[in-house]
Amino acid sequence: MLRNLKEIHDYAIGASDGVIGHVKDLYLDDQSWVARYLVVDTGGWLSSKKVLVSPLAIGEPDWANRKLPVSITKAQVKDCPDFDSKQPVTRQHEIDYSNYYGYPYYWGSTGYWGAAMYPSMMLPYPAVVGTPPAVSEEVQAAEASRAANADPHLRSCDALTGYHIHASDGDIGHVSGMLIDDETWAVRYLIVDTSNWWVGHQMLIAPQWIEGVSWENSTVSVNLTRQAVEDAPTYDPATKLEREDEIRLFEHYGQSGYWAVSEKRDTDISRI
Repeated sequence: MLRNLKEIHDYAIGASDGVIGHVKDLYLDDQSWVARYLVVDTGGWLSSKKVLVSPLAIGEPDWANRKLPVSITKAQVKDCPDFDSKQPVTRQHEIDYSNYYGYPYYWGSTGYWGAAMYPSMMLPYPAVVGTPPAVSEEVQAAEASRAANADPHLRSCDALTGYHIHASDGDIGHVSGMLIDDETWAVRYLIVDTSNWWVGHQMLIAPQWIEGVSWENSTVSVNLTRQAVEDAPTYDPATKLEREDEIRLFEHYGQSGYWAVSEKRDTDISRI
């Protein structure tokens, strides 16, 4: 199911020994457009320290009560590698983080999460905190050698909100939110407010249609014309987005839906 990014904000992160904190942001991978970490404010119990929580730790969400249960404890969070929300998350930090929690590395394969589509598929058995992921010494050595200069392409979802959207023939609006798949944690759409051009309308732009993002100029460029966007189905945030709505949207732009790609990946993985 697709969830609005704003809906996930302030969700409680519930460990087995109490609430760790509340979601304040998500960090997405700007190459695969998948949310890799939740940024969690721990509140008073840890002096409002912000920590990263991977979707690998999330169990069955309690959407009704706005709570995401996780398979880590407050004690583990207290001793986890430090995270500075004002600085970029480096690949070395990700390696340290994964090693600490015993998670396999999500990067370096064709799926959203390693070779898989879903984070839960990366953990066939419970991870052990402090145990490095089960990868060969060669892979670990190669990752360590690249870590110092590697760019993990992690970006703040909150920071992306407000970016201007450039079509091939002019501006069409700005990013006002995102729709995220609550199973894969993939960003399926940017919600675009067209008020500066077409008052009273919101549109959806899929990451597949993005040509590039200028983080320096706070702009997103899409390979679409303003007329094509104006003729596309509009988005009503008060109404649940159904698959039929998505099909109409992708057919309008003459594109294949992301679900077709996901189904193919699932089939390919099952054959391994």
